[in-house]
Amino acid sequence: MQRALLVGVVAGVVCALLSCWMTLTGWSLLGDAVSHAVLPGVVLSYLLGLPFALGALVFGAGSVALIGVVHRTSRVKEDAAIGIVFTAMFGIGVVLISRVPSQTDLMHILFGNVLGVSDSEIIQVLAMAALTIGIVLLKHRDLTLYAFDPVHAHAIGLRPRRLEALLLALLSVTVVIALQAVGIILVVAMVVIPGATAYLLTDRFERMLVIAATVSAGASVLGTYASFHADIATGGAIVVAQAAGFALAYLFSPKQGVLTRRLRRSATRAA
Repeated sequence: MQRALLVGVVAGVVCALLSCWMTLTGWSLLGDAVSHAVLPGVVLSYLLGLPFALGALVFGAGSVALIGVVHRTSRVKEDAAIGIVFTAMFGIGVVLISRVPSQTDLMHILFGNVLGVSDSEIIQVLAMAALTIGIVLLKHRDLTLYAFDPVHAHAIGLRPRRLEALLLALLSVTVVIALQAVGIILVVAMVVIPGATAYLLTDRFERMLVIAATVSAGASVLGTYASFHADIATGGAIVVAQAAGFALAYLFSPKQGVLTRRLRRSATRAA
């Protein structure tokens, strides 16, 4: 249980930090694409007896590069390129799974198995999380300026192409980290929901990072406890907890909440 909580919270915090930049740059669909595109790498790693993270990283980064190549060398727009690459990669992964005799471990990758995480997997998650958080802290200002105004970032000497590549590489690593918690199918939720929730609660980016990380870590703890005591799927429980947090922010956010604004207008008319 303690191991599951450790992996869930670490994965939640890392995903939440990247989620803020994904929300601001409008790359939420790209997170979905990367999460599905790593499946062939996971299956091949299983067949070759290699760590799942290695194959996932190779195919995650490769799929991002392939999306860029298709978009820049043809008339196909970026959203279509994303859809083509991630569905093709996911289809290859499903075909490979159908040819693998034992599918037990692969099903854990698809839907998560944080309650059965091994020591080596914990070390992998902690190492990749430390690397990701370290880079985010080191390049925090540059990445934030790029997310808000890439033209201004270029004007002051930064290189938007490199920052874009850095963000995409961090996204690939983050997806691999979250695989242990919620699996490939639901990992996109951890990359999208925390940032979207925090976006409704504050206008300041620094606070957005803190709120997203707090909400995601809290949802990981709540979901893991609920799955352990109620004997339900851990990944699904974590995502449901995150979705509940978003619903509360959507309804009751001080400035953006739907019900909050209606109550404020009603109070104004009554005054």
